[in-house]
Amino acid sequence: MERGAPGGTVMQTAVAGRIPLAVVVIDGAGLVTHWSSGARRLFGCSKEDAVGRSAADLLPVSGALPDADEPYADEQFGAPVDSYGEIGPDLETSLHGHTSYPAAGRARVSEPGRERTDALWWAYPLVGPGPERLLVLAADAERLTDDGDAEALERIAPGFALHTEFAGAQELARRFPEILPSMSVSEGSRIVSQVLELGYPVLEFSQHDRVPVTPDWGVPRRAERRARRRRAVEDAAAGIPAQHHPDDEAEDLEYAAVRERLEFLNEVSGRIGSSLDLSQTILEVSRAVVPRFTDVAGTYLREQVVAGEGFPEGVPDATTMWHRVAVEHTDEPGRWDDVVPVGESMPFPVNTPFFQCMTTGEPVLVPSISEEMGTAIASQFEKRDIRPLINNRSMLVVPLKARTVVLGFMVLLRHPERVLFNDMDRVTGAELAARAGLVLDNARMYTYQESVAETLQDSMLPQIAPRMAGCDIATRYLPGTLLGRVGGDWFDSVKLPGSRTALVVGDVMGHGLNSAAMMGQLRTAVQTMAALDLPPAQLLRNLDDLAQRLGEQYLATCLYAVYDPIAGELQMANAGHIPPVVVRAEDGRSDLLELPTGAPIGVGGVPFETVRVPVAPGDRLVMCTDGLVEVRGEDIGVGLATLCESAAHPAASMDDACDTIIRSLATRGGRKDDVALLMARLNAISPDSVASWQFALEPGEVARARSVVRAQLTAWDLADRSESVELMVSELVTNAVRHGRRRPVELRLVRTDTLHCEVEDDEHTLPTLRSAGPDDEYGRGLAVVNSLSREWGASRAGDGKTVWFELSLPARRRGRRTR
Repeated sequence: MERGAPGGTVMQTAVAGRIPLAVVVIDGAGLVTHWSSGARRLFGCSKEDAVGRSAADLLPVSGALPDADEPYADEQFGAPVDSYGEIGPDLETSLHGHTSYPAAGRARVSEPGRERTDALWWAYPLVGPGPERLLVLAADAERLTDDGDAEALERIAPGFALHTEFAGAQELARRFPEILPSMSVSEGSRIVSQVLELGYPVLEFSQHDRVPVTPDWGVPRRAERRARRRRAVEDAAAGIPAQHHPDDEAEDLEYAAVRERLEFLNEVSGRIGSSLDLSQTILEVSRAVVPRFTDVAGTYLREQVVAGEGFPEGVPDATTMWHRVAVEHTDEPGRWDDVVPVGESMPFPVNTPFFQCMTTGEPVLVPSISEEMGTAIASQFEKRDIRPLINNRSMLVVPLKARTVVLGFMVLLRHPERVLFNDMDRVTGAELAARAGLVLDNARMYTYQESVAETLQDSMLPQIAPRMAGCDIATRYLPGTLLGRVGGDWFDSVKLPGSRTALVVGDVMGHGLNSAAMMGQLRTAVQTMAALDLPPAQLLRNLDDLAQRLGEQYLATCLYAVYDPIAGELQMANAGHIPPVVVRAEDGRSDLLELPTGAPIGVGGVPFETVRVPVAPGDRLVMCTDGLVEVRGEDIGVGLATLCESAAHPAASMDDACDTIIRSLATRGGRKDDVALLMARLNAISPDSVASWQFALEPGEVARARSVVRAQLTAWDLADRSESVELMVSELVTNAVRHGRRRPVELRLVRTDTLHCEVEDDEHTLPTLRSAGPDDEYGRGLAVVNSLSREWGASRAGDGKTVWFELSLPARRRGRRTR
């Protein structure tokens, strides 16, 4: 273990440097079981020669522990400290592993052929299973002094080792940050994990600190205080009144100051981190330091952190934008709001304390802001004079770091009448910022991961058009209320031939990214199979087979419906999903449709059944996932009854009807699952907006097809569209006549918001768009359709295929919808 100050400025009475420690472990028989490299350097014996030998032979030291009746316990570490003296029996007892309490002292290494070396040593008994009984640490005392000045010594805090059976292990682990306040969280976690979980002692590690406390082991100041205490005991025995020494009070005040800061850090640690919300965490950190530690606290974060764009890369520079996220102060309300408003973004130039802090990652202390520095800082704030708020105040800028990357920094200011920030405050502020940086990074990572997950799910949910052929659609999606709100609920609609519309709602079992990814796969599969115009039961059968091929964990419920606005019916199949609700337009009655439930997708081996449900114009179909109607501890029948009741409630629009359902069901207490809701108003298409014909498989029928289409468009007041429609119909009918087998070619025109034309024949091969060359006789028909229509497509029918195209229509010439 090495502790020291890593260069740079430390307290005036502290020494910067690295102090190597010798680490020796001794068993109950007094034999060495561990001998570190530091022990080799200090005592001159290699590890190979030392392990297994008697510790008393290898540690030729002189010096003693105090007499049994004159112990002195150091207040900081609780280990007895001796005066500089002669050999005593307690040292030999310690080296043979027979001590039951921590011991410490100053001794002299006397090795033949080497200069005598003064050493500080500590002996810690090891409690727990195993042969080891004593841990001895030693350091070269001369390396701790600076030009022989005994006052210029830095506290050496020895490491510790314990086994899991130690009764105070949990308490020691909880207070571990107090022992080594500036140790990184990762290093501290590693040590605690090794000691408490694995049961192995921590024998050697490296740690560098700026320590705010300067009293040392064995310095004359300590010896003088012990001598004063001895004289006080002797004077009391002789009846002489006790005399107060001013140094005792100074040391007591110093110790009290250190303890107060440790208590403050513990209190702050308990107050921050109660939420994973980034904004709430920032407020907790700001309010934790004002007014106890500072009078003003301003927090700045890098814009990537605020925007949730992931971990910022690279060292900040003069162009890095910093977002002011919080300002907490004890001044009168509103004094800081106009000058340094929350939400402002700004860079900080070179040669400012802020730039120094964010580039070095170290705290910057300005004991008092001078007029010159105040003017330089104020130049960053355009048309706002900040000097009255900062001049003559003490300032401490501390970095908010995570994994060595600066996420932001805090600017701490004290009023002129308050004690200035000092080096001890700098250490306290650095430790505070380290703990706050870890909490902020946890909140940042949670916010970022949640944003990524929600973005993923939002990208998988479809953007459904509010108007389809013969129906209007409204949807709602609510994320779950559990941690990690991503789920597997989805809805979708697919345009089918014959002006039909496929409506689907599904629910992947489970939550999280896996469910969302699975949902995306199943939704894509449903869209692909729907385009094949499969019957609902067959589609679910194919989807079930696909889920089983993807893996055993693929389980989902699904409700699939196909609405035919011309025939006025629904074809539906259910795979373990909750039943839909139909609200009748005639009397406002709501019916829970009783469909064969079927097994969830992924179970396998269970048949599905298609059910036909007649519907009237204006009826509404409501499909949802179980998260809307299911509440823990309540029968699902209650939720379904509430769904029927709220769905039948009159509403001015489809969106209002969805909101009514959400208010009635999703706001109930206890909901944790995500919710998908799809509502479709089944408007139907009036018979006078539909025209159909059949043509024989003869080339002459193409001319008749153009003729009947021209006449129908004229009757619908669409004569201006006749030329382009006739051309596209001619191409499609020509292909159907050429490739048809036996069944007549069917042509149908449907007028709704668009003009829909479809040609059906008994050839299963789907046409593809090709690039015809100058000398090619065929291959230009679909290119003409592609260039003249709004959209076109082709799908397989039961015993053939259907090729269709659409044209946009002006509102005044659209077909009537029956509601």
